[in-house]
Amino acid sequence: MTGPLTGITIVSLEQAIAAPFATRQLADLGARVIKIERPDVGDFARAYDDRVKGMSSHFAWTNRSKESLTLNTKHEVAQEVLHGLLAKADVLVQNLAPGATARIKLDYESLKERYPQLIVCDISGYGSDGPYTKKKAYDLLVQAEAGFLSVSGTQDDMVKAGCSIADIAAGMYAYSGILAALIQRGKTGRGSRLDVSMLEAMVEWMSFPMYYSFDGASPPPRAGASHATIYPYGPFKASDGKTVLLGLQNEREWAKFCQIVIDAPGLVTDERFASNAARSRNRDELRSIIEVVFANMKSDDLVARLDAADIANARVNDMHSVWEHPQLKARERWRTVGSPVGNIPALLPPGGDAFEIRMDQIPSVGQHTNSILAELGFDVARIESLRATGGI
Repeated sequence: MTGPLTGITIVSLEQAIAAPFATRQLADLGARVIKIERPDVGDFARAYDDRVKGMSSHFAWTNRSKESLTLNTKHEVAQEVLHGLLAKADVLVQNLAPGATARIKLDYESLKERYPQLIVCDISGYGSDGPYTKKKAYDLLVQAEAGFLSVSGTQDDMVKAGCSIADIAAGMYAYSGILAALIQRGKTGRGSRLDVSMLEAMVEWMSFPMYYSFDGASPPPRAGASHATIYPYGPFKASDGKTVLLGLQNEREWAKFCQIVIDAPGLVTDERFASNAARSRNRDELRSIIEVVFANMKSDDLVARLDAADIANARVNDMHSVWEHPQLKARERWRTVGSPVGNIPALLPPGGDAFEIRMDQIPSVGQHTNSILAELGFDVARIESLRATGGI
């Protein structure tokens, strides 16, 4: 199999989610990703849970198509192994604790003269300088620092995102940044450094509520699953107890909603609801009107009416429903990948129609250690000596 990144080698000192998610996407495009893990235990994300046939759900998501090399980076032979890899690598990715790579001379400043074509991508909580540089950062903590919690939830309670959005945001910017750096290197012949901060990635995603609060204005209120500033845009219960989300974006849709969905054409010109600002301001009153109508409609009938009126809507699926989503099945988005616990399903990444996406096995801890070291010239006796002395 070939992909757009076939022939590109990534060496990654990675753990948790942000860096592994970035490098998995590079592997999807055909890059060779050598994942360096701790001897015996590996990436600590392997032990987050055991929900995938005994394997961690986080690890299953972010680590397919990689090679696992166990290495004690403090061992006396570690530098030989690492530099043997970097001599042939295109990219070094790391999201270790702040300052960890500098202590073992694997930071960009230590490497740029020896490997002028190497791209170094550092992923951290807060970036490489500033007062927060050494502060520990986990996904939920960064959601808090970036203001996400302040606008998510209900009036009474803030709520975190249900997935690791700060990690995902950083991983996505690392992924796109590495692709851009590879293009730039193709033009200049030189590598570069990427300094990806989880905080900065999340604050970029928070730009709407930040601009909404510009110049001291009040921020958008926490509105649960409803939109903070557009109404009606959010969840409503049907008579069968199921929840349907609907979203109105303009006055044309508001008129059709009144006429076709709730059979109340008089509301179109009602001054209480004559604009989005008015509807949002009077949302409690409008919600009561809508709920009375929806209380007499089953969810299937409600969705049919919304579709007939060309009003955007969605069902509130649980995870089991998403596994069986008819749209994903119709578009044949599911594949099967191998893993240490057997075959598991995996979603084909978005896009990629112009080339084949790589969907290879999730590695066990150190699965490729011997073969990678053999590539670097280590014979069997030396590999076993390294293992006996705790190097691998």
